[in-house]
Amino acid sequence: MRPELLRRLEEVVWVDPDRLSGAPCFRGTRIPVQMLIDHLAAGFSLDEFLDTVPSLERGQAQRFLELAGEQMKECASSLTSA
Repeated sequence: MRPELLRRLEEVVWVDPDRLSGAPCFRGTRIPVQMLIDHLAAGFSLDEFLDTVPSLERGQAQRFLELAGEQMKECASSLTSA
């Protein structure tokens, strides 16, 4: 992961080995980012997810999804040069 992308991700996500077994969570919360991924994979909308975790700001979830998309594009691009 590029340092710049990692820096931007750290603005949205935090990891504390003493909380939730070190699972990445949205910064300032105990809401694991995997929870968002699982909800979306199960066919729920972002709005439905946010209804289940009212303490999470929409902007945090949207920013995480944007960064995840950027990382996936970067990974996919590297497949063509392999």
